[in-house]
Amino acid sequence: MQKKKSSSPSYPRRPGPPQQVRIIGGTWKRTPLPVLDAFGLRPTPDRVRETVFNWITHQIDGDWDKLDCLDLFAGSGALGFEAASRGANAVTMIDTLGPVVRQLETIKDKLKADTVRVLRADALTAARDLAQRGQRFDLIFLDPPYQQDFLSQALPLCAPLLKPGGLVYAESGDRLPFAETAAAEDSVPAWLAQWELVRGDKAGMVHFHLLKLH
Repeated sequence: MQKKKSSSPSYPRRPGPPQQVRIIGGTWKRTPLPVLDAFGLRPTPDRVRETVFNWITHQIDGDWDKLDCLDLFAGSGALGFEAASRGANAVTMIDTLGPVVRQLETIKDKLKADTVRVLRADALTAARDLAQRGQRFDLIFLDPPYQQDFLSQALPLCAPLLKPGGLVYAESGDRLPFAETAAAEDSVPAWLAQWELVRGDKAGMVHFHLLKLH
């Protein structure tokens, strides 16, 4: 009998000293966020987050207090806590690993982040469940482990979760294969076809994209 493939992310162990990232802006600016060594979490680098949050702030005219956010592969919580620090109305963080979730809860309690909700769940299953329950978000963060094909699975699930005009931040180890010209539109994979690239850039090995529905 073939073993069912899990949709949960696997975090390879990372050698070296403990790491941390910091919140870039808002109420908790410069607050460090620890990164669990045991699971090799790969948080979005500070300079990438600064760029991305500048993009988002421009798109929403700075109205963070109106945003309901979903951080689907929360990991270190760098994206979700950054949004909460800037005044997001509500932030839901989801991760499948117990130690990661406990760390997120500890940070939430330390910051007294009342607008943050932390859930332990499989990201793809949670996305389906949230959509079925009628949950909708203005901003969704997708920063799954690279090389595990999660974006192609997660992006289609985000479409029914977005409010009108909502945005998705997607990070990956490769540039998303949008068509460079109108003639090449037929080459765009089906899982990406309903999305439009708002902004995109690369920093080192990190490709980051801000998306919206057509």
